[in-house]
Amino acid sequence: MTAHLILKIAHILSGAVLFGTGAGIAFFMLRAHMTKDPRTIASVGRMVVLADFVFTSTAVVIQPLSGLALIHLQGYALTEPWLVAAYVLYVLIGVCWLPVVWIQWRMTRLAEQAARDGASLPPLYHRLFMAWFALGWPAFAGVIAVYALMVAKPVF
Repeated sequence: MTAHLILKIAHILSGAVLFGTGAGIAFFMLRAHMTKDPRTIASVGRMVVLADFVFTSTAVVIQPLSGLALIHLQGYALTEPWLVAAYVLYVLIGVCWLPVVWIQWRMTRLAEQAARDGASLPPLYHRLFMAWFALGWPAFAGVIAVYALMVAKPVF
């Protein structure tokens, strides 16, 4: 197996992990939120935060490293317009994702506290959920757009 093939597989798989983990996390957090049960939200939240740390953060590192190596091996200029668009989108995705990680962690802590106290979720939890939900959409759309750029390699 060549270095090019190994890098390509790593890049495709890390992209799949990035997209799949993000979609899975969104699904499970949303479903937990819909129960309005602090114990369920706390339990799912702990798993989601762990999954983000283990899978998403690993893919976030592998993506640019494998991508830059593939750019070099395939002879593309770093300034190809479709690559520059992908870089911009990757930064946008990161700008959305980083606060989402903190928000998920904070929502989980608030749900754990409510569960311990036998209380309802506090208003801060609901405000954080709305921010989490709002930040998820541009990140999700950005990942799809990066996939489109990687496949089409359009000429601008």
